[in-house]
Amino acid sequence: MFLKSILGEPLDSQMEGTVLTGAPPAPGPISKKHFTVVGMFAGIGGLECGFHQHGHRSVLLCDADDRARAVLANRFPKVQISDDVRTVGKLPDCDVLTAGFPCQDLSQVGRRKGISGPNSGLIDVLLELLRKARPGPAWLVLENVPFMLSLDGGRAIDRIATELEAMGFMWAYRTVDARSFGLPQRRRRVVILASRVNDPRPALLGIDARAPLIDKRGVHACGFYWTEGNTGIGWAIDATPPLKGGSSLHIPSPPAIWFPRRRLIGVPSIEDAERLQGFDPKWTEVCGEDARQARQRWRLVGNAVSVPFAAWIAERLQHAGEYHSDDEPLLTGTRWPSAGWGCEGQRGRSTVSEWPVARPQQHLASFLSGVVKPLSRKAASGFLSRLERSTLRYEEAFRLDLHHHIAVHDAAEAS
Repeated sequence: MFLKSILGEPLDSQMEGTVLTGAPPAPGPISKKHFTVVGMFAGIGGLECGFHQHGHRSVLLCDADDRARAVLANRFPKVQISDDVRTVGKLPDCDVLTAGFPCQDLSQVGRRKGISGPNSGLIDVLLELLRKARPGPAWLVLENVPFMLSLDGGRAIDRIATELEAMGFMWAYRTVDARSFGLPQRRRRVVILASRVNDPRPALLGIDARAPLIDKRGVHACGFYWTEGNTGIGWAIDATPPLKGGSSLHIPSPPAIWFPRRRLIGVPSIEDAERLQGFDPKWTEVCGEDARQARQRWRLVGNAVSVPFAAWIAERLQHAGEYHSDDEPLLTGTRWPSAGWGCEGQRGRSTVSEWPVARPQQHLASFLSGVVKPLSRKAASGFLSRLERSTLRYEEAFRLDLHHHIAVHDAAEAS
């Protein structure tokens, strides 16, 4: 199974991460017990897969999307599934509460209505469930997009942090790139870890690997968004840009990939998109659906939490110890950093990188196992037209290969 292969035994040949200077050299485990987990806004179960990799057990999953619930029912057949966080009423007893809460109002390419928007504002329902829970979970794990740290001056993270502090929680957050786990997808996400009984900083901030130096393109495949081309293209060397739920027109769509050696502009299969998120291929497949319904798999995969990312969080919950650092105070009114914390009435800025570990990188071209479908002529020509009219910088070889790709389409149609 792919999940087992990508999340197998720790590498002996290299350090996956380095314990930060001043921290205990080998933090001991909090407990080896298996946690019970409740997953709100569960999507297709990315967080749950990661926790299950470490033997933890889900007792309730909740998501409002019919298609996502069909996946959850198929993949977690023994777990209770709810369709609306607003009707849950009461949290069941659990050790961990997870929530990849809606990002539509917090995303850079979304509506930008902020934390009070109709979708992202559902975090208030979750916090109210947490407030009423007795005794409540030992851990809270939240996940969302990094833009929440800067939108409206960081109002979203400040509001969540303030609410957690009012409930007696210690909290820490960190921006993490999925590439640190070896997947060839540039995917930055913020994880917020909070607890009333455990200091979350050793678990989340106590290890760091730092990002490797960026290689030159060479002959590596490069991912980009064919739906864009006016102000940006999401360029990624030897990786795809973040898989997303849809284009700016809300059309579920894969990224495109330029293969310089083959002069091909193609798109990955949905099964490879699932693998890019750490799922087994066909994870989102539901028997009996038609082609139109199957297109929604792209939206589900784009909105999912990366499984290796979730598994790393689950594993780090086992680590305790004191937290020693030279972190500076996080002052009110200042810009929110990419990582920070709140503990014992104080807030701090962390200098950890977005790479907590550095697992061997898989090259994008060799990672793909499915058939790469050539990008359609219409899509390629539309993107090229927008790109050439823009002021964006791009390689001439890329532009020429786009023209070549279109010419191949024209020749095939003429023959």
